[in-house]
Amino acid sequence: MAPGDAPTLVDDPILRRLRHALETRPPVLAPDEGAPRRAAVAIVFRHTAEHGVELLLIKRAERDGDPWSGQIALPGGRRDPSDVTLQDTAIRETREETGIDIGRDGLLLGMLDELRPRSQVLPPIIVTPFVAVVRPDVSIETSDEVALAFWVPLASLSDPSLAVESEVTARGSTWRVPSWVLGDHVVWGMTERILRNLLLLLD
Repeated sequence: MAPGDAPTLVDDPILRRLRHALETRPPVLAPDEGAPRRAAVAIVFRHTAEHGVELLLIKRAERDGDPWSGQIALPGGRRDPSDVTLQDTAIRETREETGIDIGRDGLLLGMLDELRPRSQVLPPIIVTPFVAVVRPDVSIETSDEVALAFWVPLASLSDPSLAVESEVTARGSTWRVPSWVLGDHVVWGMTERILRNLLLLLD
């Protein structure tokens, strides 16, 4: 992306406020006892004249051995030995899973608090979320790891009618969990926690 294009990506009051919050509030790092694996995700935004600020979500493909199989998620994955930083992980995974190249077509705004899974049945891992904004006309080309990638209005996360307790089944167990119901999709688990932390920055 040309340097002169970057300011136009955050030419929206919400994105400017978010960028300022990320620049002025240091992220909280997760405790790393137990030698957990490291992973990174990208919270990717775009701004369109028709829909305002939108958030990119993916539905993970149904895959044996994937603890988050079939769930609504943010693009991302485990750190590869070739990744110099976790930021590199978030950029690479987003490109591989959705075809969106943040380094070419976007701008990283900052990092959110790191998280570890609450469930003991999930692998020990620390997830580092990065926030980015991309051009509104980027194309999506999903990999075989992703069943679907789609944009949702950020405003929908502030709609109290969509923030409900849902019954979900995963890994052979059923729980009632905090969630957002966005059309046919239920956002819960670590993705819900990450997005809750994001909304706190915008309060």
